[in-house]
Amino acid sequence: MAETPLVALVGRPNVGKSTLFNRIIERRLAVVHDRPGTTRDRQEAEAEWGGVRFTLVDTGGIEAYETLAAGGEPLAEDSVQFIEEMREQAELAIHTADVIILVVDVTTGITAADQEVSDMLRRSDKPVLVAANKGDHVDRHVEAMEFYSLGLGEVFPISALHGTGVGDLLDAVIEALPHHPPETFEEEEDVLKVAIVGRPNVGKSSLLNRLLGEQRVIVSPVAGTTRDSIDTRITWQGQPVILIDTAGIRRRGRIERTVERWSVLRALKAIKRADVALLLIDATDGVTAQDTHVAGYILDELKSVVVLVNKWDAIEKDTYTINEYTEHVRERLKFIPYAPVLFISALTGQRTHTIMPMVERVWEERYHRIPTSELNRMVREAVLQQPPPSKGGRQLKIRYASQVAVAPPKFVFHVNDPELMHFSYQRYLENRIRELFPFTGTPLLMDFRASSEDRPRGKRGRR
Repeated sequence: MAETPLVALVGRPNVGKSTLFNRIIERRLAVVHDRPGTTRDRQEAEAEWGGVRFTLVDTGGIEAYETLAAGGEPLAEDSVQFIEEMREQAELAIHTADVIILVVDVTTGITAADQEVSDMLRRSDKPVLVAANKGDHVDRHVEAMEFYSLGLGEVFPISALHGTGVGDLLDAVIEALPHHPPETFEEEEDVLKVAIVGRPNVGKSSLLNRLLGEQRVIVSPVAGTTRDSIDTRITWQGQPVILIDTAGIRRRGRIERTVERWSVLRALKAIKRADVALLLIDATDGVTAQDTHVAGYILDELKSVVVLVNKWDAIEKDTYTINEYTEHVRERLKFIPYAPVLFISALTGQRTHTIMPMVERVWEERYHRIPTSELNRMVREAVLQQPPPSKGGRQLKIRYASQVAVAPPKFVFHVNDPELMHFSYQRYLENRIRELFPFTGTPLLMDFRASSEDRPRGKRGRR
């Protein structure tokens, strides 16, 4: 799959980068909030203008240190480090971008932070366009002209909120992009999508960075660092893969009705569009109630799952530790007994090399089909070994079975009366199917229908 040219949105916090990002890609993807610093990591999405496709990157805001200390107080050491990480993320986007859009705010004029960003961009030797945002009125167009003094590229007065001037900006972006021959792009539906999910601060971003081999997202000991679900395209053994890092999912009752609420909704949507979910568990905490809630979200969406017990390096071990811990995981997550369990350390890299092979296996089995003849042979043997239940003197009879769908696999059993099926016998049949083919990490759908010969006949209409 060919790479599209990359366009990066940079600028200080709260100038409207995320709003412009959503406007250009024509859907609400980035978290937008009036609190400065909401966007912290790089956010990427494909966009198209004038028949040209490109990848748009929204970055965390770059801020001059002196403008972030409230009331002139010095910043805490953790805050300074965090701001530096945000700066590094933007610098990485600048380093990889083909075209850069500097977003500024005409209502505040040029600030020290704008000057600092401009100095970085002049050193980048990349095409730079200035988007003077919040220029909703004619007089603001005049005010926008002062940004030419930054010594960068052309200034475009825009309103990201209302879309005014964005078309002219995108025309200039397309003109500034390097010329590429026409390429064919694979549809996202053809790509394996893997969501990294879990409660806050279990190591999701650390795992993504480990899998990528680069510092792709900010890793911080502060819970809740990742607020957006971040898509990263990679190729693993020739297979295109989208890795989705998500915000930590808290219990519904503890979700604030602000930025975190949107982030959790985004994480749940990430699960919805993924093929396989990597459920991270903190080994030092064990499987918590919230871990089971997150697993429940995955099951609700009928997604395949791999359970990763992270921070395994922090656990004191003996010969029996891994077996005892596996039993603990199985007991707490007994509603997904088919999920493989891997013990890893995203920090040290311990056993992380086993993750992608397992993901590929789970993905392949999610699409496996059992031939109808094999399935019915298994059903006959299962019925002989353990006859179906009876109720009120009537016994369940299974006429035949077939697999009618994949992703997830769905099986239809034609029976004499669906009301006679007991959940314990349904579980027995599922276990027998998994003996025939394991469907590792994947839920199975079981549908019991009255066969045509057992359906009550309707009254014949008069001629």
